[in-house]
Amino acid sequence: MLSHFLPSDFDSTKPIGLIAGRGSYPKLVADRAKELGVPVRLIAFEDEANDELFDSFPEEHRARINVGQLGKWLRALRKFDCQYSIAAGQVKPGKLFRDLKPDFKATSLLVKLKRKNADTIFNAIAEELTQNGQTALDARAFLEHDLASEGPMTRRSEKIEDTYLQHGIEIASEMARLDVGQSVIVRKGTVIAVEAFEGTDPMIKRAGNFNTDQLILVKTVKPQQDYRFDVPVFGSRTLETMKEAGINTALLKANSVIILDQKRIISQAEAAKIQLIGF
Repeated sequence: MLSHFLPSDFDSTKPIGLIAGRGSYPKLVADRAKELGVPVRLIAFEDEANDELFDSFPEEHRARINVGQLGKWLRALRKFDCQYSIAAGQVKPGKLFRDLKPDFKATSLLVKLKRKNADTIFNAIAEELTQNGQTALDARAFLEHDLASEGPMTRRSEKIEDTYLQHGIEIASEMARLDVGQSVIVRKGTVIAVEAFEGTDPMIKRAGNFNTDQLILVKTVKPQQDYRFDVPVFGSRTLETMKEAGINTALLKANSVIILDQKRIISQAEAAKIQLIGF
């Protein structure tokens, strides 16, 4: 079996359209799929997807498109004869307010939505993809070995009471349920910082200003997480930001949070005396 996150009728001979944003996550998906012999085509967001990823695809299998040009995405996916799509990588938060340059298709989609949040927008995009001939895949596909696992993933480097760990999980779960954000930082039963639209790393930097011990980063998912478009990730940038902020413990939702380049991250975390724990 290629991946238990794929639909049961998945046809590995049909191309997947990789819709790629920032970071190393899109390349990880592309590499894993290619290793399994699955053909991949690239839709790279302008000013977001990195050049290394773009250059790794033949010219006839790639396209650079502004994030707001939904009509162009759909035409490119048809041109590449993609039966599936998979979304990976971030888009700068400010991009959604500046330089979006929505085309007619994107504008029409947004106008129809009474409530504009991640869930409603992603669901509308999934419907457009279906009408265009693509099935939007769970973005954890091919990445089973890169997901956070239950229990300690590093050596224990900081003793924190289980009560405080559980408090962090409860707060993060509630913030995710309310669609505020998927990460929080707590300390000894007190909420220090909550992630909102700015993302995880800016939240970590804010928390670091308190210059105190036993801070806990908790990263989770919503109760009805749409893994087709929104998979939380933990990578080298977040690890480095934790180190700079003096945060030595991270709780990551098992089978939901992707640890990018997991072996290297775990090695670097242990070297920095940062413990990673799955829950």
